[in-house]
Amino acid sequence: MKIDHDKSTALVTGAASGIGRALACALADRGARVLCADRNLEGASETASTIGRGALGIECDLAEPDGAAALLDRASEIGGDLDIVCSNAGVGYRGRLAESKFERDEALARLFEVNFFAGLKLAQAYAHRLEASGRRGRMLFTASENSLSVPHAIRGGNLGFYGASKHALLIALEWMRIEQRKGPLDLHVLLPGAVYTPLIAPGLPDPAEAPPELELIMPEQCAEIALRGIDLGLFYIPTQAHILEDMQPRTEGVADALEKLGITARA
Repeated sequence: MKIDHDKSTALVTGAASGIGRALACALADRGARVLCADRNLEGASETASTIGRGALGIECDLAEPDGAAALLDRASEIGGDLDIVCSNAGVGYRGRLAESKFERDEALARLFEVNFFAGLKLAQAYAHRLEASGRRGRMLFTASENSLSVPHAIRGGNLGFYGASKHALLIALEWMRIEQRKGPLDLHVLLPGAVYTPLIAPGLPDPAEAPPELELIMPEQCAEIALRGIDLGLFYIPTQAHILEDMQPRTEGVADALEKLGITARA
């Protein structure tokens, strides 16, 4: 199910740096024209300039209520029919769950708007365009290993809210996947572990000094895995082996609880 990107048009959000920039470059290497969207227009334009091939930077702020729909309108106006949309933009957040001032925390509100709602809004707007044109399209969503578990290597990171935003995205996409069985969208969810991006770099100036348990990878490797997963038609696209191991405590905990409660499978 390998995707032929030659002469296709791709939209990548969060394309100014990190995984988004690497995805934009990898798609361009396959022959796609890439529209590079980011809140940082200078960075998005620099990515586009590096790529060439008619790539273009687009400024957008997906934290704005109508940011996703406006971006789809702009991208379609520039590039015509979109063959793949990579909903990659995301923001980080650290904070203790028991100490948050929910109603006064603008950064927390932005976290969920960008990490959760923006991807769904992009999917909604894209699906409507595909339905109107009778075409099919693909979406790659960048979620996280935090969508699946509390990763062992970063348990001291106070990432509860960040993890919640990414977990919410994954479960919503699992439901959307069911909805799209008869719809125009093929969905893929990238589930990266530690990737050396600007979110990580401030606390780790030298990636060579990363603890081995992180299994840190570079953005280019992450993008290569993502496109290989799309080629294979995968819905879940994990990037490191420890992700499966980190999921086991939840499964084992539920199994243990069922045993102690005396709840057994029906014959």
